[in-house]
Amino acid sequence: MQIQPEILETLQQAGQEHLVRFWDELTPQQQQNLVDQIRSIDFPLMQQLIQNRATSGPGGEVAHGESVAARAARALPPQQLVRIPRTQADREQQKQAVEEGEELLRSGNVGAILVAGGQGSRLGFDAPKGMFPIGPVSDRTLFQILCEQVLARSLRVGVAIPYFVMTSEATHHETVKFFEQNRYFGLSEDDVFFFQQSSLPAVDAETGRMLMEDKDRILTSPDGHGGMLRALESTGMLGVMRDRDIEHLYYHQVDNPTAIVCDPALLGYHFQNNSDLTTKVVTKINPEERMGVLATIDGKTEIIEYSDLPEEQARRKQSDGTLVFWAGNTAIHVFKRVFIEKLLKNKLSLPFHTAHKKVACINDSGEFIDPAQPNAYKFEQFIFDALPHAKVAMVVEGVRKREFNPVKNAEGNDSPASSRAALLHLAREWIEAAGGIVGKNIPIEISPLYALDAHELEEKLQPGQTFNRPTVLKEVT
Repeated sequence: MQIQPEILETLQQAGQEHLVRFWDELTPQQQQNLVDQIRSIDFPLMQQLIQNRATSGPGGEVAHGESVAARAARALPPQQLVRIPRTQADREQQKQAVEEGEELLRSGNVGAILVAGGQGSRLGFDAPKGMFPIGPVSDRTLFQILCEQVLARSLRVGVAIPYFVMTSEATHHETVKFFEQNRYFGLSEDDVFFFQQSSLPAVDAETGRMLMEDKDRILTSPDGHGGMLRALESTGMLGVMRDRDIEHLYYHQVDNPTAIVCDPALLGYHFQNNSDLTTKVVTKINPEERMGVLATIDGKTEIIEYSDLPEEQARRKQSDGTLVFWAGNTAIHVFKRVFIEKLLKNKLSLPFHTAHKKVACINDSGEFIDPAQPNAYKFEQFIFDALPHAKVAMVVEGVRKREFNPVKNAEGNDSPASSRAALLHLAREWIEAAGGIVGKNIPIEISPLYALDAHELEEKLQPGQTFNRPTVLKEVT
């Protein structure tokens, strides 16, 4: 099989002819796979990224010649803000938001987006992270717990909530198969939509040449959660949303089993304020916590990554003694669909961030190398860079212990152990609030299909009901 002239011309124009260096050593099937991968690459985009790789956008080290430190120095806490209710008036406002959010769900105008492109490698788990068993009693997976929330919320409002699951090249097939094997965890197959984010080649830090994973494969990595925007368009998911009259999208990531999926209060505040993009935040544990923070800079809501925030700024306080940068990003958002469509009118409306990484690859001789130092650039988009584009970008504070217990690290904070402990604490708290009794050190787990919240659990438990052995409260089938 000869290389097609148009393929050679594309590579020559991009200065990437080395990608077919081993062509004559490949089998016909390997040649075809390589050609298919080359055809999938947006070479004009890659050329632009390679040329601009020393700079980055509003969330990076330099923005329009101004350092992040300089921007942080004039930042204020988020201004379009709803704090956790502290007064009776606040509680009344929240009650109204819940009612409006539930009405929005009943209208059928809400869908949910699950970001599930990551692997569980940091947890020592060789599979998509969503397949990780997190149930402290049942070993239910992250996927199951989140899907049960969507199903329970759908049953409560009497309308199916479509679930759009974004995978990556690394997780797509296993994720789809897992859902099929588990019969979509009770959801209708017609209401679950899988779409795959794109991948971008990693490039050599010195030469800008794309790296090879093997002689027949270019080394790529996912284009970041901000790649969701282009993926929604390229896979036709935006068309599905329009056809189903979905106007608002609850966005969350697969690693947080205590996220309140399609939270009526968050949806209600979003709707009340005609917000383009609403973000849920929690109070940081301390200034050093490795969380991006929401702030208002020059009248616009932005997120500053923890790695870009100088220590003296992270510790800066307001006149009342509280931190300026207290609002930690939970990666929970609500988007207007029309806002997403507006962003897509400009292909590079979200900046690409450059990460200098150590990447194993093959060299020009076809030998595998595992460098000791960073040798490559990877390019990613971050969804939170959409915030400055929003006319209204509401920020809503959530209760940290209740809503933010992600599984990110193998041990310590934000680990499987801390997440399971949070699920156990939540179950015990709800049961005791409902008048039940849980024996000392007895693990209890509550399926969302049994109760979505403490009030719903109270309606089902008998006064004084006692739990003296490990129990999973789940739906009666």
